[in-house]
Amino acid sequence: MPESWVNPAEILGGDLHLELSGPGSRRAVLLRALRDAVRSGRLAPGTRLPPYRSLAADLGIARNTVADTYAELVAEGWLSARQGSGTRVAERAEPLTPTRAPARSAPVARPVHNLLQGQPDAASFPRTAWLAAARRALTAAPNDAFGPGDPRGRIELRRALTDYLARTRGVRTDPELIVICSGFAHALRLLFPAVLPGPLAVESYGLPFHRQLLTTAGVDTRPLPLDEHGADTERLGALDDVGAVLLTPAHQFPTGVALHPDRRAAAVNWARATGGYVLEDDYDGEFRYDRKPVGALQGLDPERVVHLGSVSKSLSPAVRLGWMALPGRLVDAVLAAKGEREAWAGVTDQLTLAELLTHGAYDRHIRRMRQRYRRRRDRLVDAVTRQAPHLGVTGIAAGLHAVLQLPGGATEADERAALRAARFQGLALDVLSDYRHPAATMPPRHGLVVGYAAPADSAFPGALEALCRALPPEPRTAAATGSRTFG
Repeated sequence: MPESWVNPAEILGGDLHLELSGPGSRRAVLLRALRDAVRSGRLAPGTRLPPYRSLAADLGIARNTVADTYAELVAEGWLSARQGSGTRVAERAEPLTPTRAPARSAPVARPVHNLLQGQPDAASFPRTAWLAAARRALTAAPNDAFGPGDPRGRIELRRALTDYLARTRGVRTDPELIVICSGFAHALRLLFPAVLPGPLAVESYGLPFHRQLLTTAGVDTRPLPLDEHGADTERLGALDDVGAVLLTPAHQFPTGVALHPDRRAAAVNWARATGGYVLEDDYDGEFRYDRKPVGALQGLDPERVVHLGSVSKSLSPAVRLGWMALPGRLVDAVLAAKGEREAWAGVTDQLTLAELLTHGAYDRHIRRMRQRYRRRRDRLVDAVTRQAPHLGVTGIAAGLHAVLQLPGGATEADERAALRAARFQGLALDVLSDYRHPAATMPPRHGLVVGYAAPADSAFPGALEALCRALPPEPRTAAATGSRTFG
């Protein structure tokens, strides 16, 4: 069986791994191993090798054996030795040509302007504040923060979230009832099917990715009709086998309406009567513009509502941090699904976010971004109103996107034509049809889903101009707008 040796000496170029195998003396085996490492390209030209004394100590062989091996490989041209520079792989030593990877198709041209929904301005990530918070958090962190952790997440972050969510969203919870996760999708994976087996009632418009995730987990989803008052939660009673409902009550995704107070109450009453649960996706609750803040649905009944949030919209989707404010009876089941060695979010990021929340930097960032996104939203609405007044602009009271509704009578073909025109102008955006549940029965609405947060400030004017060039013209015979009901 071949012997593997790793040289742990602190040398330029890192550890040296050698496979010592085959017949012959130690010197012959070492010669063969070094030649193979250079020939295969694993030791690239210019790589510095450890001093022969260090390598001899690691391999447990005589120094002279390693020194003679180095000298022979230098003579053969595999290695080079220079005073003060050590022994290196010779620059003219060429590795074998690696196996070529299969040919790939030509890459698809990237859009010039990113107007996809749900993506914050990456250039506005608070790097300075994050770095300062990370330094303070790591300095103050106890030693046990870097050992095996609590699957709930760091207590510093759970305490900070308890205070923050109560203050800004009206969430009633406790640090012991909060479980940190890696985002909303991770939360769904933990909840389904181990904790909540389904079927699950969902809004008739929502992210296809989430529906696919649930389908993969074996959870059937049942769509609720959607109109200008949000999901029709009064119909939950007709779904006999449903044990939970997933809602976006503060800002329905993607249509942008807020769930009517009567329907909020209906959802909670249904959960109380049936023993079911309401899952509240509070995906962009921080960003509201023309209305008073809509409190979290969880505040109506913390024992029947699971509040789910993340920093993917407020900070960045690259910061893989989310949370669940759970009813007490679900905590143990969620922790069992998570597991003691589950790959939860990194401790350093948790500590940093806790520091941001505790000392106000997160609030300052939210206020700054709220003002910036509102200005962008206003410019978008103004441009569309001037260029295409026949399009309805909805869902703009909060969030990071708007819906440009096509006139009544429009079809999916009209929607796709508008999408092609947008792509021709170098725009990346979505259409409403892509978010409609395949089992929805009510007549659909058609429109463009336009995100206004992702472009940098310098790129946003160009994105607006391209969007205006792509907007569909007013039809010659305008049809009646009809009911504002989303199927």
